[in-house]
Amino acid sequence: MKRTLSFALTATLILSSSAISPTPADAAGKAFSNCTELNKVYKGGVAKAANVKNKGGKTKYAPFVSKEIYDANVKSDRDKDGIACER
Repeated sequence: MKRTLSFALTATLILSSSAISPTPADAAGKAFSNCTELNKVYKGGVAKAANVKNKGGKTKYAPFVSKEIYDANVKSDRDKDGIACER
């Protein structure tokens, strides 16, 4: 009985934690409302290609590479360097 309850509790916690913030796989092609929301999932922003260079200078995190996600959030690429919401 304890094992079943423990398993159910663990499964509930795992499912509820993934519902709180989307994972990169869940966010594929998702348009975020702003950079704060995008950076919660992708700390370094989203690049359209792996060979894109940052125009804005040094950044803390490497961007996640996905043309699909970049295209959905191109409005957030203020300096037009191919990386949306870099930080």
